[in-house]
Amino acid sequence: MPRKHEELFRPEALEAYNQNQQYSAVLRISPSWTHSLFWLVLVASVFFVAFGLFGRVFEYATGPAVIRLEGRTELPVQESGVVTAVEARPGQRVEQGQVLVRLSDTTELADLERFTREFELQLTRRLTDLNDEGARSALTSLRAQQELARARLSSRNVLAPHAGVVSDVRIREGQHLVAGEVALSILEPSQRLTVTAMLPGEYRPLLRAGGSMRLEVRGFAYQYQELVIDSVGEELVGPSAVRRYLGPELGESFTVEGAVVLVQAHVPRTSFEVEGEQLDYFDGMLGQAQARVKSERLLVLLVPALKAFLP
Repeated sequence: MPRKHEELFRPEALEAYNQNQQYSAVLRISPSWTHSLFWLVLVASVFFVAFGLFGRVFEYATGPAVIRLEGRTELPVQESGVVTAVEARPGQRVEQGQVLVRLSDTTELADLERFTREFELQLTRRLTDLNDEGARSALTSLRAQQELARARLSSRNVLAPHAGVVSDVRIREGQHLVAGEVALSILEPSQRLTVTAMLPGEYRPLLRAGGSMRLEVRGFAYQYQELVIDSVGEELVGPSAVRRYLGPELGESFTVEGAVVLVQAHVPRTSFEVEGEQLDYFDGMLGQAQARVKSERLLVLLVPALKAFLP
């Protein structure tokens, strides 16, 4: 049966005691990996302190954006009527003065023919009797009515104001149009893409021309296009002004709350790359714009009191 002191002490301790050793090695009860863990924690602490001191968090002004194609002319009809012929197709090149759309002109054509016949009859009377003052007065009146009828007949057609390419045709034959309704649009030969972003108005003092802005086209998440700001609006505008600026076709596509500032940037290329494939921009495409407005040290965000000591 072991003695009582042998139960309390380890054999190694008793052996050292019996050998009258005055000093012994320090008892190591910690695992060997704690030494490596200490240096790992120290390095990680130094890294995070340096990251908090030198790392920065950026703040962005975010808002909806629309891509527009400059040099695009919308052509409305001048008079109400039924479309009898659409003589232009999307992508077709047209020349200045070319007829693109014809409206029903039966009444205007009949008026022009009637005034022309009456003018010719009065002209015959005048040539027969040069002293016929009634015929001379009638000729003057009929000439004015004839020119007015010719102008009304011309207004029944939509003409190309300049040479270009037909962008889109929004009408069909047999459709009834109201005066002022857009029939189609024409693009000038030189095309330039611009982006108009509606950013929150409180960021207006921080926005500058020449600053950076990135665009994310709707439907292509995380495909950012880096842009350069060309101009920043001098005034803040509300939702109704934004709808008027964009027009009836695009104004209803945006939900703008509060006052915003209009920021414009140009798109350097007519296409963007998605997964190795080149896709074209089109007029009216929607997206999300983000403009960098300010940055802050990460450490200052965690400890705001340090802002007074750090530049």
